[in-house]
Amino acid sequence: MARLNVNPTRMALSELKARLKTSSRGHKLLKDKQDELMRQFIEMIKENKALREKVEAKLQNSFSDFLMASAIMSPEFLDEAVSFPKTKVNVDIETKNVMSVIIPQMKFTREGEADSSEIYPYGYAQTSQDLDLAIDSLNSVMDEMLELAQIEKATQLMADEIEQTRRRVNALEYRTIPDLEETIKYIRAKLDENERANITRLMKVKDIIAKQES
Repeated sequence: MARLNVNPTRMALSELKARLKTSSRGHKLLKDKQDELMRQFIEMIKENKALREKVEAKLQNSFSDFLMASAIMSPEFLDEAVSFPKTKVNVDIETKNVMSVIIPQMKFTREGEADSSEIYPYGYAQTSQDLDLAIDSLNSVMDEMLELAQIEKATQLMADEIEQTRRRVNALEYRTIPDLEETIKYIRAKLDENERANITRLMKVKDIIAKQES
């Protein structure tokens, strides 16, 4: 808490009172925003955790199938089999404003998936069933992986905004508002002191005039 370097005048006092009122109102609004951001952030974290666990479980199955396929097929042939995918994922990104946080809204569309066989970028003759199962697993989890990426990005942006808001709240609460209050208190004390000094001088002048008249 530090006193601001201002002249102790009534005009300065009036300006500081207005600043204190504005700062107090801003502090309340930012605190309310911080609380709402935290509420939405916690909900997002819960959703992210549940979806991540689901995605990781499916990916684990897919990786196990890939491991089995790699044990049967040669590394060169396995690489060649999956090097040229037949489907493509397109992403259209829009934005949504949530409590001043610009969150991406992603829409995913696929190309080249006319039927289920289109997901396999190879023929069936020289590949194992484990590779088919791995591709199936990856295909089934793709939408959830993309959704997870969107939620995690939104969570990161929300966390950054919460941190910025927290700093602003703390700056107002522990620095700006106390400094203004201390300075206002100082100016009031100075003005009261000057007022008492003026009254004392007037009383002395009055006594001098009274003695002269007598």
